Amino acid sequence: MGSETVAAGSETMATGAGPEVVVVSNRGPLSFRLDDDGEPVAAGTGGGLAGTLHPLLTGTGSTWVAASMGEADRLAADRGLMAEDGLRIVTVTPDADVYRMAYDVVSNATLWFCHHHLFDLPRRPRFDRRWREAWEGYRAFNRLFADAVAAEAAEGEVVLVQDYHLALTGAMLAKGRPDLKTVHFSHTPFADPNVLRCLPTAAAGELLAGMAGFGTCGFHSTRWEAAFRAAYADPELAASAGTDRPPASFTAPLGPDVQAVVDEAGSEAVVAAGRELDRVVGDRKLVVRVDRVELSKNILRGFWAFEELLEARAQWRGRVMMLALAYPSREGLADYLSYRSEVEHTAERINETWGTDDWTPVVLDVADDYSRSVAALTRYDVLLVNPVRDGLNLVAKEGPLVNRTDGVLVLSREAGAWDELQSAAVGVNPFDVTATADALDLALSMDGDERRDRAAALRESVLGRTAADWLADQLAAGQALP
Repeated sequence: MGSETVAAGSETMATGAGPEVVVVSNRGPLSFRLDDDGEPVAAGTGGGLAGTLHPLLTGTGSTWVAASMGEADRLAADRGLMAEDGLRIVTVTPDADVYRMAYDVVSNATLWFCHHHLFDLPRRPRFDRRWREAWEGYRAFNRLFADAVAAEAAEGEVVLVQDYHLALTGAMLAKGRPDLKTVHFSHTPFADPNVLRCLPTAAAGELLAGMAGFGTCGFHSTRWEAAFRAAYADPELAASAGTDRPPASFTAPLGPDVQAVVDEAGSEAVVAAGRELDRVVGDRKLVVRVDRVELSKNILRGFWAFEELLEARAQWRGRVMMLALAYPSREGLADYLSYRSEVEHTAERINETWGTDDWTPVVLDVADDYSRSVAALTRYDVLLVNPVRDGLNLVAKEGPLVNRTDGVLVLSREAGAWDELQSAAVGVNPFDVTATADALDLALSMDGDERRDRAAALRESVLGRTAADWLADQLAAGQALP
């Protein structure tokens, strides 16, 4: 069933779109590193979104516009290595300072925090002169992409622009290439109007005006789409944007590449990692989380909830362990380094408080070990996905797809995936530690029949929507534009 769905989606892409599609994203389908001799060598696909899109676009004749992420990528592009049969790759090479300002200061430290409602308002954000220089860099970065698309796109082509890094390109393309059918897709939530108003008035207006220039804008959840439209209904934000009319919009949640995930779960590397997990876990119950060390993922409250479970319900001491696979993220930002330190300290403290000679309550692994992560998903008793706010969260879908133990999903109601999975998941308010501890107890105590029924319902839901379906929805939205 899964492979048939993927094949059908891929066929739609290949026959329905062909060379008439331009995909635009910060990270591209290929990345490179420098070897010991300073020569560029292939280093795989450049990031999660690119990894999702790459197999769907390969061989279609599409054009992919993306940034050169560093010296290795730039050298590879200069030498013609940034190329692949059936996929035309166009690289944009921003000045290093422009990229740092656009990516680190505005995209990651401002817009990400804004859309995920992560601002520490008594202290941050600080919108000073240097930040305004960074916003100019963000505008210049978007201009580079808009100019590249304008130069490469054929008359009337569908252009699929991905994510918050490129929110301003819509207005730029509407002015320079009004013939194009432009689609923007947000992989984050969209900030509620009261949070969006934290941005400097002119910047918030430019952001909304930029997105209003797209023909249509897509989101993973109806909730994020509603927040987007509400921004234009806010008098202050509408005045700064110069319009109270949002573009057309749609909801299209991303699904996993079913066959790729299933095949990976059966690979030799994952099977070997699973045997090692069996040795570590033994006959205990296993609570798993797979995340980046990212503020929005709510790792600390997950640890606190697990500790409260041990404190309030003595029957679980020695009988359950939490495996937290949390690979580093954005370590160039001080907030992320501090958060990683607090995550590590909290795991250590819980183990010192509750651990015994033969039981480590929390096993925290910050290595980026994909095989171990997939192996953990195949054998969890409980999968904890408790972000404070998340555009979607694919782990919540990939886990039920490959799990072989009728594991229970404990899912934050603030994740975009909640829209699709709520009928079979155990929902939690991610800020409520006690309620999360109660949910863990419920999931661990659930009888076999209910576990099987919930697991089957989750798999059915996940199999009903793939990555190919998500891409097809964007193409259809673009092709429907006048």
